[in-house]
Amino acid sequence: MSDIFREVEEDVRRERAQRIWKRYGTYIIAAGVLVFVGIGAWQMWQRHDRQEREKISAQFVAAQRITNPRDAANAFVDLKGRKGYGEIARLSQASAMFVAGQRKEAIDLYKEIAASDSGPVGSVARLRAAWALAETATRTELAELLKPLNPPGSPWRENAHEVMAFADYRALDIKSAQAKYAELAVDPKAPDALKARAKAMSDFIKGGGAITYGSVPPEVVVPPPPVAAPSPAAAPQ
Repeated sequence: MSDIFREVEEDVRRERAQRIWKRYGTYIIAAGVLVFVGIGAWQMWQRHDRQEREKISAQFVAAQRITNPRDAANAFVDLKGRKGYGEIARLSQASAMFVAGQRKEAIDLYKEIAASDSGPVGSVARLRAAWALAETATRTELAELLKPLNPPGSPWRENAHEVMAFADYRALDIKSAQAKYAELAVDPKAPDALKARAKAMSDFIKGGGAITYGSVPPEVVVPPPPVAAPSPAAAPQ
């Protein structure tokens, strides 16, 4: 009896499948074609996207190898709108402009990047702007510029403190500069390279190197050697 029920059940299933196919077969075929076409289009897009990324990467590397700063800045301009390289290209452009002598334009671009990007690229731009201004800006201006990098726990906090230590040194606030550099030299959160620089500056200040900061040694005037008197002319014969 079980075999008869099984055969009846299979017949019912077969008949139901045939009715579904007659009613929706065209749609099922169309859906399969669309899936197949979609997979092919997705693979083509991925291939095209990979080729574009490789092309842009090669252009970026080529721009980094340009030795003329102005030419390098122009090369990075072409990469600013490219996917994945926009902010990095602008950052590299600003650096090339600064080396080329376009100091104000470079600093303005650094600040623009810092204002538009809250990630690592913006932080690097903010830090570079601070160093570019370290010789001319006041400590208040530098502190305001570096404020977003100074919260506790920020990975850029020690870098910002290094700029402020140099600002104190430049302003001849030797006691504050010495304290900041000495603290950075032993800060466990500071990178090793930064700690080495801070220790070198701390030792330099401690050794009296800041006493003559900004002074120019007097010019040493070397007297000319004495000129020998000319010998008398020989008498005519």
